[in-house]
Amino acid sequence: MIVIPAIDLQGGEAVRLYKGDYAKKTVYSKHPEELAKGFEDMGAKYLHVVDLDGAKDAQATNAETIRKIRENISIPMELGGGIRDDKTVNFYLNEVGVNRVILGTVALHHSEFVKACIDRYGADRIVVGVDIKDGYVSTSGWLEDSQVYYLDFIKELEKIGVTTIVCTDISKDGTLTGPSYEVYENIHKHSDMNFVVSGGVKDAQDIYQVNDLGYYGCIVGKAYYEGKVDLKEVIAHVG
Repeated sequence: MIVIPAIDLQGGEAVRLYKGDYAKKTVYSKHPEELAKGFEDMGAKYLHVVDLDGAKDAQATNAETIRKIRENISIPMELGGGIRDDKTVNFYLNEVGVNRVILGTVALHHSEFVKACIDRYGADRIVVGVDIKDGYVSTSGWLEDSQVYYLDFIKELEKIGVTTIVCTDISKDGTLTGPSYEVYENIHKHSDMNFVVSGGVKDAQDIYQVNDLGYYGCIVGKAYYEGKVDLKEVIAHVG
């Protein structure tokens, strides 16, 4: 399993939201590129970055900050938030040098676009974010709810060639109350895709449990920022 530290960007700063609420944020760094380098020095093998402004506004709002992060680290990084057209996908993958992009809103409304991206860039560079609220898929920076059940959505993604998803239970995100293990077990039972556990991780034990369950990856955000997880130790333990 890969342990993936997260950096959420708003206004060029590294922040965390509480349950996806843009009005409930905590700023953790005004220099996200230095934060990213710190994660690499701790042994992280991958970095997860989200452009919160981009997710809300459907624009590459924090592009220059993202470029700084990319230039400051050598480990692979994935990026999500407001990536909804081929121009933006190409910009981040080929100009900025992001290793894989995470498609969210566009994946729900335009699956043919996701398939076209997979055909053009490869399934290893196109990830889909499955953000869940009360069992249904949420989009547009978690500001809009759909009537699409998350497992139905995941099955459709699998049909068009998606091989990796990042799955977040919004009710858990930023709460430090533990991941939604029932949700992830359902995904594990009904899909062969790699999936990354995201949201709610409160301590090292949660990460070890995700590892023991045999899942592909686990994102760590607030638990690290609030001093609940020794990231270097956890990464060394999981390997």
